Amino acid sequence: MSNNTPKTLDNDLLKQVFVHNLNRIYFGKCYLDKHLEHLKSLASFTALQQGIQEFWDDIKKQIDRMKQVYKLIDEIPSDKNCNPIKSIVKDEFCLDEAQSIPVLLDMDIMMYLQLLEHINITSCHMLIMVAKQLNYTEAQQLLTECKDESIDNDELFTLIIKEYIVAD
Repeated sequence: MSNNTPKTLDNDLLKQVFVHNLNRIYFGKCYLDKHLEHLKSLASFTALQQGIQEFWDDIKKQIDRMKQVYKLIDEIPSDKNCNPIKSIVKDEFCLDEAQSIPVLLDMDIMMYLQLLEHINITSCHMLIMVAKQLNYTEAQQLLTECKDESIDNDELFTLIIKEYIVAD
């Protein structure tokens, strides 16, 4: 721990932490929302295409919830410091590279989406803790719903992977 790190964060600093991290996941989700049609078009497996559509529907709901959080805390979204998350979203695991067999691309897509969901789960978990400290009860609930959807989506992609690799 740095000597510059306060032992306890006051509410102003906690709110800065909250908004900073909310911005990161919000703009990552917004970027993803604009590019999921392309990602869905790359998938060869029908179950994966359907899973991506379900994931996309949830992304839209999460964006709406985060907009509500911004209103609740009287803040405006800013993508000033969002490069790390946007970089991960933009990278797309080189998914536009041709693969010799479709399953390789489908597996890359699922790994990529699960990685993004794990980032979201971790980010929401931290934001929920900060929201609790700041008594942002409604924001805490909205973020819990986002986190729960991300957990469900991660499990969905795990089930789709099992359809590929596990024989009945």
